[in-house]
Amino acid sequence: MSEGGAGFAGGAILGFDMQPNDPEFMVVADLATLTLLPWLPGYACVRGTGMVGGTPYPLDPRNVLAKQTMRLKERGLRFMTGLEPEFYLLKKDSEGRVVPFDSTDTLDKPTYDYQGITRNAAFLEGLYDALTVIGLDVYQIDHEDANGQFELNFKYDEALKSADSMQFFKMAAKEVANNLGAICSFLPKLSATTTGNGMHVHCSLVDDEGNYLFHDARDPSGMGLSKTAYQFIAGIIEHASALTALLCPSVNSYKRLITGTPQSPSWAPVFIAYGDNNRSAMVRIPYGRIEVRIGDSSMNPYLATAAIIAAGLDGIDRELQAPSAHSVNFYDLSPKQVDELEVARLPENLNEALKALEADSILTDALGERLVASFLGLKRQEWNAYHRAVSEWEINRYLTFY
Repeated sequence: MSEGGAGFAGGAILGFDMQPNDPEFMVVADLATLTLLPWLPGYACVRGTGMVGGTPYPLDPRNVLAKQTMRLKERGLRFMTGLEPEFYLLKKDSEGRVVPFDSTDTLDKPTYDYQGITRNAAFLEGLYDALTVIGLDVYQIDHEDANGQFELNFKYDEALKSADSMQFFKMAAKEVANNLGAICSFLPKLSATTTGNGMHVHCSLVDDEGNYLFHDARDPSGMGLSKTAYQFIAGIIEHASALTALLCPSVNSYKRLITGTPQSPSWAPVFIAYGDNNRSAMVRIPYGRIEVRIGDSSMNPYLATAAIIAAGLDGIDRELQAPSAHSVNFYDLSPKQVDELEVARLPENLNEALKALEADSILTDALGERLVASFLGLKRQEWNAYHRAVSEWEINRYLTFY
């Protein structure tokens, strides 16, 4: 596997744009990524480079991210990411309804509830053990804003390794839950009254000497950001609408990206802005680094991270100037007040986001025209299927109304 690779029928892989008469899709294993599966003794998983005809295949998401990290490597740079997944731990009750796995998890505001942790200890400890066995440094687990909702954080790493770790984490979480008779779901939004699952991406840029290039203690704003960081932020702001298609790639994602009051069940920002520790903006600035907050747990971490790098590098290469930072709580503002700040909003649905991605030549060139075309095709099929479906809401509202 590490030399010739393992062969797969590429035409059977959704989104790979391969035909039955194309060469085999070969995965050449990187043995440095070999990890055992703690919940399945005797089994292991390995990552690798997807190859067709002896060259890296451009529609393999891992290759897409590797290409962007290579752009950085050629400049003596590395991109570090910390991914923060949120998820639901659920079950189906006797009537088939999806409910929290812990039936006592009923608080109106369960954020950081210690009982939510202790009563789900079998799952959380099992997941922790599975992750630490393979070397992930898990430093925090907490109960989130919704019943049955959790967040687990592990230490940041180089972008490709972080994405690999995220894929392993999702697999581990689902398997550990399944072994307990539970369902671990990364669905962005379970219901209109439930806080959604985000996947925030913390970003830092490091040179070959280990210097963190986004940090500058001399920043007069007090945010600890360098000129390079501001240019990177400007690139993210410039490409925000197109980025949304890749960081929020499902129809359901846009049920999470909603405007509302501070009391509404959403911590998801819809405003194309940044600010010092401002969780109501799409980019939050923890001192000296950048957190992109729009993404959700349905994202492909390889494609999402590649897109963030491409957007940020465009800001650096063109020396874009970031707009003014905002400390205001956007949730408190009326639409008119937001407009007066000249702050735009993210796309309101998947179709709008796909149009923005299609129109973004910088991201298309960086990710590859063929990959973007395949992504757009698949996601438009999803949008069309959703758009044609008749929902329970429509039946309840209109059945006897007309």
